Amino acid sequence: MKVSVVTPNYNGERFLKTFLESLNEDSEYIGEVIIIDNGSSDSSIDYLKNNKFNFPLVLIENKENVGFSPAVNQGIRKAKNSLIFSINNDTEIKKGSIKKLIDLITSSDDIFSVQAKMLQYNNKDLIDDVGDEYNLLAWTKKVGENHKSSEYVEVRDIFSSCAGAAMYNKSILEEIGLFDDNFFAYMEDVDLAIRSRINGYRNLLCPEAIVYHIGSATSGSRYNEFKVKLAARNNVWVVYKNIPIPLKILNFVFLFLGFLIKYIFFCKKGFGKTYMAGLCEGLSTRSKIDKVKFESKNTKNYFKLEFRLVINTIKFLKR
Repeated sequence: MKVSVVTPNYNGERFLKTFLESLNEDSEYIGEVIIIDNGSSDSSIDYLKNNKFNFPLVLIENKENVGFSPAVNQGIRKAKNSLIFSINNDTEIKKGSIKKLIDLITSSDDIFSVQAKMLQYNNKDLIDDVGDEYNLLAWTKKVGENHKSSEYVEVRDIFSSCAGAAMYNKSILEEIGLFDDNFFAYMEDVDLAIRSRINGYRNLLCPEAIVYHIGSATSGSRYNEFKVKLAARNNVWVVYKNIPIPLKILNFVFLFLGFLIKYIFFCKKGFGKTYMAGLCEGLSTRSKIDKVKFESKNTKNYFKLEFRLVINTIKFLKR
């Protein structure tokens, strides 16, 4: 079985050589690599067009930066294979990792996604991300960040796969919907994960698949006005879109506290007004977001989702 690798690129020419050469090592499992260029002004296009690789390279050229979500969706719709490997361009994939991901995701029909173990590029013994968790406070947490790689050696259930290095079942994507184009970037993978869980699917960590990740290569830093505002807006949309009214009422106090504490945190970081602007934009534009339609057949899955949010909140408060 072969996969379609889908990677957005925006002025990432400096990463492409390392990234594509590492894909060459696993080319026997790659049906195609789809690069979606978001209006790069560097030499990315020239590099992609003037070099040969051990796999078919499909290049989609956008005239402007349409964002991560729309770009990945372009690649998914173009893909010819039943498995989609969404991966950032600022990465290096360890040989054999794609085969490990394929083996795990095809081991059961209820597996929607599997995430590679993402390690820090400049310190390959430390975790960058081994799955994202989400809780009642509407906070997302990168699991394992800065922990030793040796602490995560077994397959485990995760709330959400990070779309920076995750393999998805395309047929399930077509069933539950692709990434939400409105999100542009940030929180789009958590939104997708919640939809998968509502429909009874699982997301797993594949610790034998290794990806070395530079991180914040496109946005430039951990906190900046662009990222803070966008993430705040999208977080409002995640709650509005996926959580039914009874659970919104049940979790209201936690949601209020979660957004309030985040506001205070960003005030201390100098981004208070930016964060508030993002929240306001999310609330004022929520009507453009298509809410997940409640279906009685998924009632049990909503209870499971709520239980997971409670457990994640308890884990966070115990830290």
